[in-house]
Amino acid sequence: MLANTVKEEYSEARELRGLFEKQLKELYWAEGIMADMLADVVAEASSKDLVALLENHLDETNHHIVRLERIFESIGIPAEELPYEAVSCLIKEAESFIDNSMQGVVRDAGLIAVLQKIKHYEIACYGTMRAYALALREEDVVVLLEQTLEEEKGADLLMSAIAESHINIEAADKEI
Repeated sequence: MLANTVKEEYSEARELRGLFEKQLKELYWAEGIMADMLADVVAEASSKDLVALLENHLDETNHHIVRLERIFESIGIPAEELPYEAVSCLIKEAESFIDNSMQGVVRDAGLIAVLQKIKHYEIACYGTMRAYALALREEDVVVLLEQTLEEEKGADLLMSAIAESHINIEAADKEI
């Protein structure tokens, strides 16, 4: 059953260009849903460092959306969203965690964990899309993808730094 589903999903992507366009649409959807989610998550975080990071990353995410729209324009197709189930599951995980935890450092630690799962998805996608754009000789697109890739990596590193510098330690101290 799974093989048939995957086969159907990629039936339009018989060439690298088709695969690139499909994944571009998925990323466009993912960034849009991330912008919505980040706006909600900011209100649920308690660490000032984490709130500041999330507010900054919300602004960056909005820039990512604009860059993706520029990519759509550059390659000559309309900007279109294509939902991606894996990201939907991670968004649901974040919502469920918020609903089932109390505000504080443990929630912050859990939010960082789920946000980093999403970041790692985005980093993988932007890296892959950059490689596809290079192969397709889309030099302007490569530059846009590299900018976003570096910002996603930076956000991931900052989340790790915040978690490791105090949030995880404070959350662990609650266990004692």
